[in-house]
Amino acid sequence: MALTREQIAQRIAQELKDGYYVNLGIGIPTLVANYIPENKNVMLQSENGLLGLGPFPTEKEVDPDLINAGKQTVTAVPGASFFSSAESFAMIRGGHVDLTVLGAMQVDVERSIANWMVPGKMVKGMGGAMDLVAGAKRVVVAMQHVDRDGNPKLLKKCDLPLTGTHCIDLVVSDYGVFRFKDGSFVLEEIAPDLDVDSVVAATGAPVIISDQLKTMSF
Repeated sequence: MALTREQIAQRIAQELKDGYYVNLGIGIPTLVANYIPENKNVMLQSENGLLGLGPFPTEKEVDPDLINAGKQTVTAVPGASFFSSAESFAMIRGGHVDLTVLGAMQVDVERSIANWMVPGKMVKGMGGAMDLVAGAKRVVVAMQHVDRDGNPKLLKKCDLPLTGTHCIDLVVSDYGVFRFKDGSFVLEEIAPDLDVDSVVAATGAPVIISDQLKTMSF
């Protein structure tokens, strides 16, 4: 069985290290804020100008004026800082974000990502993703492994407009955890109840099975 969105976020939370400044993109990435271990001091950044994002608010905590870049209501941790989007992007472009988590429509074996538009469909804009893939020290993708029609989203080459090239470090899908090597995806962890053949069949590119392949844990 493939993972839930929450399980993808839980697994990605394991990539966060103490002292990190982290940007969470729209969609599944925002859920990572709910799973950061209490023993890790991680500051979450939103490109609309907030450093110190907290978990999503309870109904009583909702403040309509406190939102993230995806216009979702959020909380702020003690010591949070509010600033202009110009300063926010100076932080991103200046290389001060240790890790960003982004959603994706496609990722390919060249470590490229397409996540900002589908030709012919209305989009609000590219947002900050292009700056994040270029400026963040490490880029992790959170995504569904296949689209609604069952077509692979991990490909030999993206055919949607690219957000960035040669920039992705790790992919966590609802099927497993993947790195990159020699023009292939490397399957390092597999979702519980899935078998390797199913993952390979659902991937539109060569897959190397790691010698240390393990079942994902949360």
